[in-house]
Amino acid sequence: MKTTVDIHDELLVRAKRHARETGQPLRAVVEEGLRRVLSAPASAQSYRLPDLSIGDPTDTNPLEAYSWQDLSEAIYEHPGDPQP
Repeated sequence: MKTTVDIHDELLVRAKRHARETGQPLRAVVEEGLRRVLSAPASAQSYRLPDLSIGDPTDTNPLEAYSWQDLSEAIYEHPGDPQP
């Protein structure tokens, strides 16, 4: 079956070089790549962010005493701006 596929230029150059070096037609190289990808087991493992917490997790949250408005003002405060 014929189809059209857009391939990044550098990837195509590498695939053609591989085909030439191995004596295979480009079609065979592309088909082999697809077969490998499609036969590989699906990766069910998702990425987990490392825990970079600091302090004791049983301590009280120091931000608990502030309202969202207080926190927002502290975050977006610009030093040197005139205070209302």
